[in-house]
Amino acid sequence: MKISRGAKITAFVLLLLIIDQVSKILVKCNMTIGQSIHVFGDWFQIFFIENNGMAFGMQAGGSVGKLILSICRIVLVIAVFLYIRKLMKKPDVPVGVLFGLAAIMCGALGNILDSLFYGVIFSESTFTDVAQLFPQGGGYSKFLFGKVVDMLYFPIVDTTLPSWVPIWGGKDILFFRPIFNFADTCITCGAFYLAIFHWKYFSKAVPKN
Repeated sequence: MKISRGAKITAFVLLLLIIDQVSKILVKCNMTIGQSIHVFGDWFQIFFIENNGMAFGMQAGGSVGKLILSICRIVLVIAVFLYIRKLMKKPDVPVGVLFGLAAIMCGALGNILDSLFYGVIFSESTFTDVAQLFPQGGGYSKFLFGKVVDMLYFPIVDTTLPSWVPIWGGKDILFFRPIFNFADTCITCGAFYLAIFHWKYFSKAVPKN
């Protein structure tokens, strides 16, 4: 029996979502904030942090920024979903394009689930206490204001700018330590895959004046 493209895309999205959410729940229910597990020596660690903002631990700016970011993520997922549905009706669209877009959508959806529900279903993770799932008395926050769980850390990409480089806000040194999750990886890999292997399709799809 031939499996349709729709069924393949659906299974692909569900698989990525399961990997993302299972990894986050395992980390959140078994580790404290700042705790790390060295997986491959010093160059790869499971390092548990949470953030209110964007990918790779970057912040969005307070509760207003958090709300705007959550809404933007929801809009993005809906837009990509509708775009994928539109493309699936065209038999000449390469299946790789659909999988690339599905990976991006899945990554955004994975982080949306954190923002939507984690504040409601988990107690707060701290430097000394491990979070509990469905705690008595409710979660640490409200709907739409949950924190995103990050844990993938490669110290080899830590970056410090020289002190003479001017930085906005009066700081003269910028330390960039990207700690991310599987959902972030889906977005990044999906975007790079489309840019490298399917740029010709999108360049043809753009109408020329």
